[in-house]
Amino acid sequence: MDASGSPSGGGRVPPPERPSEVRVEPLICLEQVTHCYDADRRDQPALDAVDLEVADGEFVAIVGANGSGKSTLAKHLNALLLPTEGEVRVAGLDTRDPATVWEVRRMVGMVFQNPDNQIVATVVEEDVAFGPENLGVESAAIRTRVKEALAMVGMTEFHSRAPHLLSGGQKQRVAIAGILAMRPRCLVLDEATSMLDPSGRDEVLNTVRRLNRDEGLTVVHITHFMEEAATADRVVVMDRGRIIAHGTPRTVFAQARRLERIGLDVPPITALAGILAAAGLPVRPDLLAVEEVVDALCPS
Repeated sequence: MDASGSPSGGGRVPPPERPSEVRVEPLICLEQVTHCYDADRRDQPALDAVDLEVADGEFVAIVGANGSGKSTLAKHLNALLLPTEGEVRVAGLDTRDPATVWEVRRMVGMVFQNPDNQIVATVVEEDVAFGPENLGVESAAIRTRVKEALAMVGMTEFHSRAPHLLSGGQKQRVAIAGILAMRPRCLVLDEATSMLDPSGRDEVLNTVRRLNRDEGLTVVHITHFMEEAATADRVVVMDRGRIIAHGTPRTVFAQARRLERIGLDVPPITALAGILAAAGLPVRPDLLAVEEVVDALCPS
């Protein structure tokens, strides 16, 4: 079986080539990536021969139980961690090459769990300017970037506010603005909504979805909230350092029993759809949205 649960003859099976198609290189490519935190314990890798490609402009959600390796994988995407074995490339650049590490980190920005740990200045606009300043961007261009980045995340009116006076969701939006000011191609959210209340989570996710849709920003969202993963283009499921399933949210969350065996739930709406389907109602068990359930039960 391959990672998506389909039969294969071993290894990755490339899609059939068509004469008119030209392969577009992925923005991020992991090939046989293994990571061991303890070099003497290679029998217990945090990542175990992981293959993954992320296309430019894609929105990918990565889910898994605690200890599955998803945060370790996230830190490989901008060279915060380097593979023990295998290779990670970002826009063709090898993350192990010291000469390209800053360019990799400029292209792939990360937002972490606790927004308070990411804010370094006492004024919002100064915090957003921190990254471009460290890149050596000239002052006039920094002012333009800060203004544009705050507008993108809907925080313009808070430009002179002290960050400690903001809500958790607002702080994460400021953190995202700081990344956007460095003009990245990819945004990695490493459990960035896990410490927020539902309102703050909605603020951050609505901002990120809009940036992906309207600005073409590539997004890799590490999350344990299945309803957040359900809005992605693709869901990647990890268990014990390996990718065990991937595909569209509908395809992945249709495998409810398989997910339950590794300690994961399906989105609440999908769980409800499964119960209704089992009760004999005309509802498909792989529905993801309230509107889909309503339409199934009350067709116009």
